[in-house]
Amino acid sequence: MRTSGILLPIFSLPNSYGIGTLGKEAYQFVDFLVEAKQSYWQVLPIGPTSYGDSPYQSFSVFAGNPYFIDFESLKNDGLLEEEDYQEYVDESLSIDYGKIYNTRYLVLRKAYARFDINLMKSFEKENIDWLEDFSLFMTLKDYHNGVSFLEWEDCYKFRNKKALTSFKKEHLEDVNFWKFTQYYFFKQWNALREYANTKGIKIIGDMPIYTALDSSDVWANPNLFQLGSDLKPKLVAGCPGDDFAPLGQLWGNPLYDYKVMKEDNFAWWVRRVEVASKLFDTIRIDHFRGFEAYFAIPASDSDALRGKWKKGPNVALFNAIKKELGEIDIIAENLGFLTEGVHKMLNRLGYPGMKILEFGFDPKGDSEHIPHHLTCNDVVYTGTHDNPPVRGWYETLSDQEKAFLHEYLYFTNPYEVGNELIRAALASVCYLAIIPFWDYLQKGNEARINTPSILGGNWTFRIEKNDMNK
Repeated sequence: MRTSGILLPIFSLPNSYGIGTLGKEAYQFVDFLVEAKQSYWQVLPIGPTSYGDSPYQSFSVFAGNPYFIDFESLKNDGLLEEEDYQEYVDESLSIDYGKIYNTRYLVLRKAYARFDINLMKSFEKENIDWLEDFSLFMTLKDYHNGVSFLEWEDCYKFRNKKALTSFKKEHLEDVNFWKFTQYYFFKQWNALREYANTKGIKIIGDMPIYTALDSSDVWANPNLFQLGSDLKPKLVAGCPGDDFAPLGQLWGNPLYDYKVMKEDNFAWWVRRVEVASKLFDTIRIDHFRGFEAYFAIPASDSDALRGKWKKGPNVALFNAIKKELGEIDIIAENLGFLTEGVHKMLNRLGYPGMKILEFGFDPKGDSEHIPHHLTCNDVVYTGTHDNPPVRGWYETLSDQEKAFLHEYLYFTNPYEVGNELIRAALASVCYLAIIPFWDYLQKGNEARINTPSILGGNWTFRIEKNDMNK
């Protein structure tokens, strides 16, 4: 059955306090999706963001972003008074992450001061395998003024048990505060997802393939990564050069040690997918080709030119996940440099892949992303969070490419390009079409979510409240 949905990050929702949250506007967006006869809401990663504000670089792949905790919901639970957060009103359409960082936690700590920690005992027990490490990690980061764990004293950096026990005892209130943020994030998220599901809306979550180096995941499990004795990466993630980035892309994420992971049948990955499957109805896994082979770059390099491909776990990892968890609804982000080995892996797994119409209109007509090459097992997008909105993309095309696009989709008015690409996606044979909300709004480059390889100025776009009434 062919169906459709809309891509909109949580942070892009309207809200009176600087960033989208899991509050009433999120519920209003669900209602909008129902009215628009949509079936899916796709979001970007929802973890706590680190340096650079990217949702793909998180302090934990298991935790939720405290920025998304809704103040008014906390007020309704008796944990806040309106005057606790009224001074932080911010209706701007661009997120100021510095301001959010400096004010959000002040309000959340006021809420924590009124919270009965006994209420989260069950939550702590259910998530003890990651929650303890995350809460202690964040407390230690605050204690060290936010610097990377690689700069901490050795007793904390290398997790000396006696030192950590003593530190936790002395800073128990702070540790419990971070647990509180997770308790409330999950409480609000689960309520929103339940509401969406009862309305017939399924949520597609986004899972980054890699972790951030400065994360509780690496700090608590250094044996699972390719690190030196000083815990610094030997090799880091990225991708080789192409026409858009001749020097390649240097992402800097630590690489997994799949030989070690295989010893316990990929238990860390199984748990990661298990947690995600409780948050989302479908999981989109980013950079899926990295499971067949990943690009490894010397950590000391400043570009990706010396990177080399190394074999990944391939289907073995997903067989382990299936054995433990059963069938999980997964979308494979199969973009980038694809080899025959990647295609074979995807065919064996049977997961749907992604097609991006903005990549499709080569005048030669032979792109795998062009509508007549799409298949029923594809998820088609006009563009993703890494692409410019359709109207901005159109301005980058050559005259020859524009002429081909107009002839192929049979339209003449350039101002209709957004609608025409949306029409092509919805009319395709793909079982699922996902349209970024900014394309429905006919936005230009002012609505671009992310420009890859550019640090700063990304992840800031927000919609207006009346956008959901159009």
